Amino acid sequence: MSLVRPLVIAFGLLAAWQAVVWATGVAPFILPGPVAVAIAWVARADIILGHAVVTLLEIVLGLLLGTLFGALSALTMAYFRPARRWLLPVLVVSQAVPVFALAPLLVLWFGYGIAPKVAMATLIIYFPVTAAFYDGLRRTEPGWLDLAQTMGAGRAAMLWRIRLPAALPAFASGLRVAAAVAPIGAIVGEWVGSSAGLGYYMLHLNARMQTDGMFAALLTLALVAVALYFALDALLRRALPWLPESDPAHHAA
Repeated sequence: MSLVRPLVIAFGLLAAWQAVVWATGVAPFILPGPVAVAIAWVARADIILGHAVVTLLEIVLGLLLGTLFGALSALTMAYFRPARRWLLPVLVVSQAVPVFALAPLLVLWFGYGIAPKVAMATLIIYFPVTAAFYDGLRRTEPGWLDLAQTMGAGRAAMLWRIRLPAALPAFASGLRVAAAVAPIGAIVGEWVGSSAGLGYYMLHLNARMQTDGMFAALLTLALVAVALYFALDALLRRALPWLPESDPAHHAA
């Protein structure tokens, strides 16, 4: 049953897509039909998959680095109060300045290789991970902290044994958001300057008006992003099996 719903949704979207193409009679170079896109994907499968591997590597590396820096920043702000005055402005600035505007600079500094794309993904992932984890750390149940303090626990012990485990659900939520937005950084970096990746390949096809190939690459990117999200979600469920799963519809009934 778990696979039936996604398949029905996918079939419904494809049917609606084809219906729009038939009803409007739009030119194929503007909006190709699903069949034309499928044929283009099969014809270019080896090329598209090769570029997809590059993009996936950029996304995964950015996710790892963004998570590492975000977790360290959140822990630093939670444990060292003076650090908040320095790190919080950094968080605000990281969102006030559009990351897309930094893409040309990152390409200028790091070249046309994988580094600027990983840096873009890291910058995009850094904020949701830091914000979610820090919020979880500072919202620990006060009663638990009072009890630990009464029993003689120090700040470090309360952080690692009480606040950190209590903040893991918020950290997991931040990771899920990060997995959803991670592809943005990699693709924008590839658009600005690269020689490989799905973003680069889409620009290459766009310049030649090969719209069916562009859609094939775009759908491949969507599948990569969805697969990454659900893989991370499954990993988090295994790593945090004690977290309760609630169904709002069930409780409402």
